[in-house]
Amino acid sequence: MITLIPMLTEHAAAVLEIYGHGIASGMATFETIVPDWEGFNAKYLPHSRLLAVDDNVPVGWAALAPVSTRACYSGVAEVSVYIHQQHQRKGIGRTLLEALISASEQNGIWSLLSVIHEENRASIHLHEQCGFRFIGYRERIAQLDGIWRTTVMLEKRSKIVGQ
Repeated sequence: MITLIPMLTEHAAAVLEIYGHGIASGMATFETIVPDWEGFNAKYLPHSRLLAVDDNVPVGWAALAPVSTRACYSGVAEVSVYIHQQHQRKGIGRTLLEALISASEQNGIWSLLSVIHEENRASIHLHEQCGFRFIGYRERIAQLDGIWRTTVMLEKRSKIVGQ
């Protein structure tokens, strides 16, 4: 059974290992190197960091990154959800994303943005199932391993915060 707990520094090795799986897949990020914990930690907001565990073994995580340092965008965050490669397609991503949406609203976030490689149809579908809507794409926005990639942008606007 999957349990969600707060992501803490003590989980750093497992979180970074799971992030490494996402990097290796070529489907989750433009990053090519797993950062150290300090770099990872600095990227994400201090709240709304979730770790999915199965029998005390970390199997996925979710967190929010600010989209801007400008005060007017303080309630806008970018979603990250990563699942261990051996635990994908088991509903863990949906469990994490739904909990992340709730946590974001509890912390004053009114707009969630997700930027997904267009080839990652499973992630796009998951976000749509969780109420995200397509807002656009960025054609050939960056290269990964020398290949230009396009990203799809999805957004979920809170019905609770920022009304």
